[in-house]
Amino acid sequence: MKNTFVLLIALMITRLLSAQQFEPNYDESKVPKYILPDVLTTFNGKKVKSVKVWENKRRPELLDYLTENMFGKVPGELKISSVEMLEQADNAYGGKAIRKQVALHFESNGKKLSFTILLFLPKNVEKAPVFLGYNFYGNHTVTSDVNVIISDAWVDNNPSFGIINNQLTEQSRGVRTNRWSIEKMLEAGIGLATIYYGEVDPDKNDFSDGIHPLLYKKNQEKPEADEWGSIAAWAWGLSRAMDYFETDSNIDAKKVIVFGHSRLGKTALWAGATDRRFAAVISNNSGCGGAALSKRAFGETVGRINNAFPHWFCGNFKNYNNNEAMMPFDQHELLALIAPRPLYVASAEDDKWADPKGEFLGAYFASPVYKLYGKKGIVSDEMPPVNQPIQNTVAYHIRTGVHDVTPYDWEQYIRWAKEQLKIE
Repeated sequence: MKNTFVLLIALMITRLLSAQQFEPNYDESKVPKYILPDVLTTFNGKKVKSVKVWENKRRPELLDYLTENMFGKVPGELKISSVEMLEQADNAYGGKAIRKQVALHFESNGKKLSFTILLFLPKNVEKAPVFLGYNFYGNHTVTSDVNVIISDAWVDNNPSFGIINNQLTEQSRGVRTNRWSIEKMLEAGIGLATIYYGEVDPDKNDFSDGIHPLLYKKNQEKPEADEWGSIAAWAWGLSRAMDYFETDSNIDAKKVIVFGHSRLGKTALWAGATDRRFAAVISNNSGCGGAALSKRAFGETVGRINNAFPHWFCGNFKNYNNNEAMMPFDQHELLALIAPRPLYVASAEDDKWADPKGEFLGAYFASPVYKLYGKKGIVSDEMPPVNQPIQNTVAYHIRTGVHDVTPYDWEQYIRWAKEQLKIE
C-alpha cells in the first residue's frame, strides 16, 4: 500500500513538472536570447554568394537536415494506381464553375488507400490556375453544394458540427464555408482544389492506418525515427494531387498555389519545400513548426507541439524538446527552401499561440535568399501595422482577429496570386 502511494505521488509530481515544462510563454520579455543560423552560411561555415552555390550546396543540405531531423523522409515511392472520376458537372455556383470529384487510388503491401479531390474550376478559363489546400472536416464542409460527396473516413469529433462517433454526416455540410471564399476565387479566374486531410492520414497518434502502412517494411508497425510523420504524409498527398493536375486539361499545373492553415499551413510549407512544381505557397497562421521561429520559444514551443501531437513530425524532432537553443536550423530556412517562388506568410493579431512576430521574422530572415535570386522579400525587420499587407514576392500580413481563415485573408491571397503568377 505504501509503495502504491509513493508511486502515485511520483506520478503526480511528474505530470506537474511536465505541464510546467511545456507551459507556453506569452511574455515578450521572457523570449530567450538566441542566435539565429544565417540562411546563407553552410553548416561548415562557408558563405553563400550565388544562386549556384545555394542550389548545389546550401539548399540540398538544409532540405536533407530538415527531412532527417524534423519532418521525416518518405521511405519509398508510391505512385497513383488509378484515377476515378466520381462525379462531374458544369453547373456549379450558378453555372459559373465546373465541379469535379476525383478519387486517387493507391495500392502497396497488400493495402489500399484512396482520397478524393474536390475541384471547382471557373468555366470561362480554358486552363485554370488553382488554390490547392486541405480541409479539416470533409470536402462537403467547404461549400453548401449538395452534390459534394461526404467522406466516410475517420474524423475527430466536433459536436458543434454534428460530428459524433468519428463520422461525418449531412449535418456538417457547409459548416466551413466561411473559411473558403470560393466565389471570389472563381470571379478572379482561379479554381479551388481541396482534400479532406484525414483521408490521407487520420490526425491521431496511430500509424496503423492512413498512408504509412503502404510503405512499411516487413513487420514494421510505425515509422523509424527519421521517417515521415503525419505532416510529411499530408505533404506527400498534395504532391500526388499535383501528379493528377498534370493530366487534367482543365487545370494549369504550372500555376498551382498550395495553401494551408494552422497544422495544414505547416504542411503547405513542407510541400512547397519538397516539391518545386508548386508555383507559390501560402502559410496561414502556421505557427510552431511552420513559419514561426522556434528559438523564440514564444506561444507553442517544440516541446509542447511534440508532446501534444507526437505523430506530426518525425521522431528525431523530439531531440529538440525544450532544447531549441541547440537547433542548428530554424523556420526561416524552411521558408527559404521555397525561393524563388512566391511565398505568403500571414498571422492574426490575437493568435499569440502561433507567435505572429515569430512568423513575420521567419519571412524576414528568409528574404536574403530571395534577394539572391533578384526577388523582393521583406526588407525591414519592423512588423507592418495590422491590416496593412506587404505584398512582394515574399508577402506578409497580420490582421485583426483570431486563429482562423477569413474573407480578408482570401482577398489578399487572391490579389497577390494574380499579380505574382500573372493571372489574367
